[in-house]
Amino acid sequence: MSTAGTSSSRERLSSSRITILCEGAFGVETAKTASSAVRYQPERVTSVIESRFAGRTVGETLGFGGDIPIVATFEEALAHEPRPEALLIGIAPQGGRLPEAWRTVLVAALEAGLDIIGGLHFFLCDDPELAALAEARGCALFDLRKPPDDLPVGTGRAMRTEAFRVLTVGTDCNTGKMTVSLELQRVLAERGVRAAFAATGQTGILIAGRGIAVDAVVSDFISGAAECLTLEAAADGGRASGSGAAPGAGDGEAEIVLVEGQGSLMHPGYSGVTLGLLHGTLPQAMILTWMPSRPRIYGGNHGWVELPDLDEIIRRYEGALAWACPDVAGRVIGVSLATYDISEAEARAAVRHAREVTGLPATDPIRFGAAPLADAIIEARDAAAGPS
Repeated sequence: MSTAGTSSSRERLSSSRITILCEGAFGVETAKTASSAVRYQPERVTSVIESRFAGRTVGETLGFGGDIPIVATFEEALAHEPRPEALLIGIAPQGGRLPEAWRTVLVAALEAGLDIIGGLHFFLCDDPELAALAEARGCALFDLRKPPDDLPVGTGRAMRTEAFRVLTVGTDCNTGKMTVSLELQRVLAERGVRAAFAATGQTGILIAGRGIAVDAVVSDFISGAAECLTLEAAADGGRASGSGAAPGAGDGEAEIVLVEGQGSLMHPGYSGVTLGLLHGTLPQAMILTWMPSRPRIYGGNHGWVELPDLDEIIRRYEGALAWACPDVAGRVIGVSLATYDISEAEARAAVRHAREVTGLPATDPIRFGAAPLADAIIEARDAAAGPS
């Protein structure tokens, strides 16, 4: 699924009732796609398949998600009312491969007439067995990570937008770049600001119903993909936001475009996609995301990389943008923290630390609200516009 999808397929993707397959992996970090779906579109989720927590609710397990039931098997999920219309593969592991044990569940879902939504690097539509079965049953296979075929090389076209461009960037991968983008869109829309969300990852595409998963794009075209997404979001206003948008978000062209970041310049495995997003979006402002509990890059394979202080990370991002476009005064204007794995007292101390080290507004948008960052974006946009 990409920006090339039809409006009917986008509607089917972003509004169908779903059961989520997460067997052996349900958690905030281990099943990011699943946890984001229940946070931002809980009304769509009929159940979660995870035998370890069967009989509990999502709210009891994650701390959010309410009374969505967790069941042990696909058969239980299918029997639950309301009946699901699609099965979502709830994980996007490193390498993006389908757990072989899950294939029988996908086959059972198709035989029952359910669409399948996947965000893996393994494409459902390229699998002969699944593709044939989907066609025979009249089901859709949504590959959220499958990029369009006609992407250009980036040429700086994003600078032509009248909308104020904001990119979320991270100290590391999986630090809340999509989360703060969606929270900011909601807060800005509530203030009457037309803010559009540009999805660059599989989970954002699930929520928005459109986007391009840039980590599946050939490297030469990552900046071009980011450029296309920025231009489209600017033209479409808030309509690219999915069902979680505040009322009025899509009335006209966007005033602000919030581009979902990916990876991190600090991460040896994913820095390339981050740089492509930076140079394709050419943001006028950046929000830095930080997980205080991580002194080193996430994941055992990259644990040798110790993260520098926040002020040094900010200098690196601003420097990387400056060489591509010195006329764009893009700078980091706020810090968004992910503190779900530490106590509230520790979280408040981390927010204070971020403010003191950077001199910028800082908050955990889930725990303490995104208002300080929304204020910073509006102030930066108004300053860029100059005297009225």
